[in-house]
Amino acid sequence: MPHQGYTLEYIAQHIGADVKGDAACRVFAINTIQNAEKGDIAFLSNPKYQHYLSSTNASAIILSHDLADDCSINALVMNNPYLGFAKVAQLLDTTPQQIIGIHPSAVIEATANVHSEAAIGANVVIEAGAIIEENVQIAAGCVIGENCRVQRDSRLFANVTLYHNVKVGQRAIIHSGSVIGSDGFGFANESGQWVKIPQLGGVTIGDDFECGANCTIDRGAIKDTVIGNDVKLDNLCHLAHNVEFGDHSAMAAYSGIAGSSKVGQFCTISGRVSILGHIELADGVHITAGSQVSKSLEKGAYSSGSPLMTNREWKRNVARLRQLDEMAKTIKTLQKELNTLKSESSNE
Repeated sequence: MPHQGYTLEYIAQHIGADVKGDAACRVFAINTIQNAEKGDIAFLSNPKYQHYLSSTNASAIILSHDLADDCSINALVMNNPYLGFAKVAQLLDTTPQQIIGIHPSAVIEATANVHSEAAIGANVVIEAGAIIEENVQIAAGCVIGENCRVQRDSRLFANVTLYHNVKVGQRAIIHSGSVIGSDGFGFANESGQWVKIPQLGGVTIGDDFECGANCTIDRGAIKDTVIGNDVKLDNLCHLAHNVEFGDHSAMAAYSGIAGSSKVGQFCTISGRVSILGHIELADGVHITAGSQVSKSLEKGAYSSGSPLMTNREWKRNVARLRQLDEMAKTIKTLQKELNTLKSESSNE
């Protein structure tokens, strides 16, 4: 069903912007500046796309104050156009919502407590002692283990699995294929044979959590793995057992954190970052893509990944890297000889 749209006046009040042009103009969808049509609202936050400003067919555009004079169409002017885009996208969101009620094919244990205003999809399994609060949406094929709790306004997309003793806060979004509460990687070695260590903790997740598709968060070995409030994980992220992930921190795709490490508040971890176990990142740590973190870090920005180069350059650098130890020994020898010569010269 087509969206009924909003006037620019209404949107401006919602996102904290000033209207330039026709405040009664109504928009129905959000689009990119280069592809927008009449009835669409677009945004401009990256200078790379500024040249589309004179040719866009959008009915309105969200942009910054310094570009407002260059815009000949209706505009919503604000300091942070990208934030404005995010808020307008929420208003015009067309993601289908589940219908309140329990699908006939769902299997719910008698001791589970499912709120009457929850939406439970086809083939969902909810095990003993689980609590599903008001306005929770659980899509087809999800499994909610024993003694789990999913708090109000949270949403689980299709085929999410929560093992036993997992607690999910309010307004969480967990995308398809993610598994929360599986066993951590705990084994002891006895004469070459691996002895499994039962993972006895659970997982506790705060409010406003979002987790992309196919993420895995392990349960704690003894105490819980703990995820704070307003944490955002991209697709294909992994948090191992007893990781603590601080409030308002975020991690991009293909990144992983080994067991018992702690990430502070307001941290950002870019894609394909590896964080080793039993280390701590202070509040406000920012790690760039492809980095390997092997020690605890204080507040600041860090990088360790190699930038892209031609294959020829890479081969040459690798060859020189293999010579580093010998070169270091040579430099040490030359430094020693130079010091000797300086000493002899000063004694003459």
